[in-house]
Amino acid sequence: MADHAKRVLTLGEASALNLLRPHEKLLLAVSGGPDSVALMLLCARWSERAAHEIAVAVVDHGLRPAARAEAEQVGKWAKALGFRHYLLRWEGEKPVTRIQERAREARYALLAACAREMGGAAIVTAHHADDQAETILFRLTRGSGISGLAGMAAASRCADAALLRPLLDMRKSALVALCEQADHPFFTDPSNSDEAYARARMRKLAPLLAAQGLDAEALLRLGRRAARADAALDACAAAAREAARIDSDAGLARFDPSKLRDLPLEILLRILGDEIERLAPRARLRLDRLERAALLLSRALQSGAPRRLTLAGLLLEFGRGAVSLGPAPPRRAGRRDDCGDA
Repeated sequence: MADHAKRVLTLGEASALNLLRPHEKLLLAVSGGPDSVALMLLCARWSERAAHEIAVAVVDHGLRPAARAEAEQVGKWAKALGFRHYLLRWEGEKPVTRIQERAREARYALLAACAREMGGAAIVTAHHADDQAETILFRLTRGSGISGLAGMAAASRCADAALLRPLLDMRKSALVALCEQADHPFFTDPSNSDEAYARARMRKLAPLLAAQGLDAEALLRLGRRAARADAALDACAAAAREAARIDSDAGLARFDPSKLRDLPLEILLRILGDEIERLAPRARLRLDRLERAALLLSRALQSGAPRRLTLAGLLLEFGRGAVSLGPAPPRRAGRRDDCGDA
C-alpha cells in the first residue's frame, strides 16, 4: 500500500470512530468490499487504536466459488494492517429459499460467537448512509412502523454482543474514495446486482424514485425524523409503564388497569412490546400480532370486560384489578394462540 494509506483521520472520520471508544475489544466484520475495507483502514489509522484489542472477522458463506479465496485474502490484508484475523465458515447444507435473509442470520450468529470467544468484543460493521437509505426504503415498502422507518441504530445488540455501526453518516462514494486514495484493493460482490434478490431490484428502482424526489437524502431525512418520533414515543411509554406498574420480576409483570385505560394505542403497544421483550427475549413477535394484542387489550380496558390472550408464549390477562403478563400454560392440542406465537 502507498504511504498515504497511513494518513491522519479527518475530523469527521475521527468523530465517527468515537462510537467505538467505550469498548476495549472490537471485532470488525470485513467482507472485502470497499465499505468494510474502508472501515479496516480507518481503524488502522485511529489514534486510539493502541488502547483497544481489534480483530477482523470475515464470513465465508460457501455460496460462491470465489468466497474462500476472497476470505483468505482479507486475512492477508488484515495481517498487513496489524490485525488478528478470524475466518468464519457457514457450515452445513445451504437453503434454497430466503438465501440472503438466512445467510445474514448465519453471519451474525457466527460473529456473535466469535465476539464471545474474544472475551466480550463489540461487533463493528461498515453499514453506511446509502445502506441506511436503502433499509428505510425497504421497510417503507413493507409497511413498517415508526421504529422500522428510523432505520438502523448506530448502537444495538447482536445476541449478547454490542453491535456498532460507526459509518452511518458516511456515503458509500466517500468510502470507495478512501480505499482508492490508499491504493488498497477490494472485492465487488456480484450478488449486489443480482435481481434475484429484493434489495438488488430496489437499487435498480433508485434512479426512478430519485427523479420523483425520493432520493437517498430524502430517505435519510425521513429516517432522522422517524428516529426522533420513535425516541419521544419510547420516553412516553417508559414513563407510563412505570406509573402503571404494580410489581414485576423475572417472570411476571402486573399493571394498574386504570393507569393504562386512557393511554394512546401506540403507547400501550410499546409497553406491551417492551414487557414481552423483557419476559421472552428470544421471541420474534411480528408487529401485526403485537398491534392486534394491544388493540384487544385496549378494548377490554375500555369496556371493563375480562380478557385473556396468548402471544409469544406468554399469557396476557386483564381481570381481578390488574393487567398481568407471564408464562402461558401449556396449550391443548389443536388450540391456537389468540394473537399467534412469534
